[in-house]
Amino acid sequence: MILTWLGRGALYVCALGSLGGVAAAALALRRRRSLSPVGALVALAGIFVAVAVMEFALVTHDFSLAYVAENNATFTPLLYSVTGLWSALEGSLMLWVLLQCAITVGVLYFYRRDRDSDVVKWAALILMAVGAFFTLLMVGPADPFIHNAARTLQGAGPNALLQDNPLVAVHPPLLYLGFVGFSVPFAFAVAMLITGRVEERWPLEQRRWTVLAWGALSVGIVLGAWWSYQVLGWGGFWGWDPVENAALLPWLTATAYIHSVIVQDRRGLFRVWNLSLAVATFALTILGTFFTRSGVLVSVHAFSSSTLGPLLIGLFFAVVVLGAGLLAWRGDRLRAPVGVDHPLSREGLFVANNILFVGFALVVLLGTVFPLLYQAVNGAQVTVGAPYFASVAAPLAVVLLALMAVAPLVGWRSADRAVLWRRARFSAWSAVAIVALLVALGVRRPVEDGAVFLSVLALGAALRTLRSVAVAALRRGPWRRALRAPTTGGMVVHVGVVILALGVVTSATYVTRSEVTLARGQSTVVDGQLVSFAGFRSVSDALESATQLKVRVDGHPLYPAVTTYHGRNGQTVGTPAIDSNLARDVYVTFSALGGNGATSGAQLRSGLPAGSVVLGVTVEPLISWLWLGGLIVGAGSVLSFFRRRHVEEAP
Repeated sequence: MILTWLGRGALYVCALGSLGGVAAAALALRRRRSLSPVGALVALAGIFVAVAVMEFALVTHDFSLAYVAENNATFTPLLYSVTGLWSALEGSLMLWVLLQCAITVGVLYFYRRDRDSDVVKWAALILMAVGAFFTLLMVGPADPFIHNAARTLQGAGPNALLQDNPLVAVHPPLLYLGFVGFSVPFAFAVAMLITGRVEERWPLEQRRWTVLAWGALSVGIVLGAWWSYQVLGWGGFWGWDPVENAALLPWLTATAYIHSVIVQDRRGLFRVWNLSLAVATFALTILGTFFTRSGVLVSVHAFSSSTLGPLLIGLFFAVVVLGAGLLAWRGDRLRAPVGVDHPLSREGLFVANNILFVGFALVVLLGTVFPLLYQAVNGAQVTVGAPYFASVAAPLAVVLLALMAVAPLVGWRSADRAVLWRRARFSAWSAVAIVALLVALGVRRPVEDGAVFLSVLALGAALRTLRSVAVAALRRGPWRRALRAPTTGGMVVHVGVVILALGVVTSATYVTRSEVTLARGQSTVVDGQLVSFAGFRSVSDALESATQLKVRVDGHPLYPAVTTYHGRNGQTVGTPAIDSNLARDVYVTFSALGGNGATSGAQLRSGLPAGSVVLGVTVEPLISWLWLGGLIVGAGSVLSFFRRRHVEEAP
């Protein structure tokens, strides 16, 4: 009982700190006083203690807490005991609130010299109100510290898919950091609309925090795709699952915002649009939270059904109504005094960029929500499959690569074709040469060759800009100035996106999927890769029991398996094995076993000789570029967060 009381007490402290911070911010606004950070610090201390109590219970396997009994076991390894905090609904809310409180304190510290500003006060009030909402969910219907009255000697353990890969320690926290981070631009958008201070430096400050959240979400999404690729056994990385789409939606609108706010900073355009995007991005994070925590969607990524659905959808509508109401109230004041002078100017291309991202977000939202609406109206289930999304995503990606190739090279307010060609000609001729080489080697697919052509152009544009920034910075002082130059982080992100895009296009286009049957000692060749089967081995420990195959791919040992995890009634999952390098991945799964006898979880297939195995072998070129590109995107977003104030630099 002591852990229950300690944990609940800490949550009460967090709730009181958040509510007290809201009251203190309101009082500071009313009495024109400086903002005090005490409430935010108390809330952070409270949730930190609550998390520490839960982690102690998980690591020590204290089953007096129902949450620990349901998501932990004595044989659960230390890493997966720690990650058990976010393996279920209640614990994931604790991580959410911890990040929310930490970001709120970070914002108050970052703007410690601006605590007399009404914009900062209102933003702090909104941030602490969001933290209070999620804390009250745990104080009420999603209590993580329910006492387990039964005498439990062994817990159920985590879900098998949550103890099969160390990425579980990184992917969810980064996703949550992205989701929670979008509360900052939302808070500042509301603050600017309430105070009417929409023409000062605050829009650019919004962008700083959006870039940080966007970078975390970007890397989180890529690592989630990598996790899915390594664990689920299907050889893919993105299935347009509704919960995957829920993470993609705010990413799309945030990407549009990050680009268009540059135009507001340089030309004073898109004020209404940018504030709308800031509100929409946070609203979509709440909608995604509703999808994953209400039980309305069935997904490998979703939590089980809960009573939080009405509360979360209520918060979503509150955010939408608040944002729309304030935008309508301040509409006249937000009108820009100038317009876009030329459609092929940099701001004109940013408009096209925004239309594409927001349009695709609407397509994804419609495809995700339509099955829910159809079921609510007709009582029948319908699914929207990957072809619907892919039919829009593919041409969109091509157009976006074209914009990335041109936008960094054109000027503001005008388009000079001669200047554009002078800046792009080296990249253009390089792209022509590479595509010609691919055609000579037999790669003659117009769509893929076109994607490579545009990728080389976009990469050349980004590298040219980085070179110009570095040269200009070195002329003015230390080389470190180049890292903090306004365009450095963005161009590093562009490099990462191009590498990622090449990985996606190449792996999806030239993938080879085969199913081969081998007896012990036999070999076969799949897409130039020599695959050999050497036999079986059994592996067993306190956590799992597995039947592994001893397979060699071009001499490299691999061990695909069928694994049964102890706990949760002995969940059995397939465990793929991957031979990976920068050129290609060979992805091997244990598909079936020949014969009719007993087996340790493997599917039996009659008609095959006993002792033979059926292997799924997938060869995917350049897929590791996808993960590499995602990490480069994350690095670029960090550089963008620490960028200096804009100074004009030659492209």
